[in-house]
Amino acid sequence: MSTELQALDEETCLSLLRGVPVGRVAWCAEDGTASILPVNFVMDGAAPVFRTAPGSKLDAVRAGRPLTFEADDLEPALRTAWSVLLTGTAEAVTDPSEVERLASLPLAPWPDSPRPFLVRLTPDKITGRRIPLHPGGVSTEHIDPADESP
Repeated sequence: MSTELQALDEETCLSLLRGVPVGRVAWCAEDGTASILPVNFVMDGAAPVFRTAPGSKLDAVRAGRPLTFEADDLEPALRTAWSVLLTGTAEAVTDPSEVERLASLPLAPWPDSPRPFLVRLTPDKITGRRIPLHPGGVSTEHIDPADESP
């Protein structure tokens, strides 16, 4: 079994994305400042969809700036992980029938504040990589009971 970093094909990347609820959206402002924020998302085919409120993220979408989307998962005890990266253009979805269809997807933002805008990122590029499970890779930590507080 190889423990080398593995490149993932597009189908595997999309399958992994369907299994996690949170990713990160990244973009650059006009002055070159990079921003990266977490979002709850759902996949619509190969496109992540998330809700947002007015602000810099929505401004970047409306300005047509390229966006990058990243999601990952890891298991420290087993020393295994994966990461998927999508780059492309995003749109604030405004067509009423498309808004209705996307609103029916299982997308539940964690914050209670209103997030009235649906954004869909259409990827130009999808890449991913995985750190495979290391044989015998379970880590344990022994705790001295005398060190624990009652």
